[in-house]
Amino acid sequence: MELFFKTNKLEKQLTKPKDMAKVFGQLARKIDQRVKDLKAAETLEDMRMFPAARCHELKGDKKGELAVDVSGNYRLIFEPAHDPIPNKDDGGLDWNKVTAIKLLRVEDYHKK
Repeated sequence: MELFFKTNKLEKQLTKPKDMAKVFGQLARKIDQRVKDLKAAETLEDMRMFPAARCHELKGDKKGELAVDVSGNYRLIFEPAHDPIPNKDDGGLDWNKVTAIKLLRVEDYHKK
């Protein structure tokens, strides 16, 4: 899958091991693995083969975004990088047609 990044800063944090370790500490290894999993997938549907990643669509004020589990409550948040976003006839996201994503952030969205 083709990966894009919301900001240049986030790209450095998610692609440069030294920056990743500095920013994310113990989570760095898992985040690096999830980024590699996403990059290796041909489509978003392929991510369903990684049960530990638990790729899922978000709801509420995060509708349109997706996440993969990193550790505990931490998630790597992203969105399809398509215009228009590929949808099924029923309006749901067509995971088989998502071949590019934009990484947005790493967060514990359960804390508020």
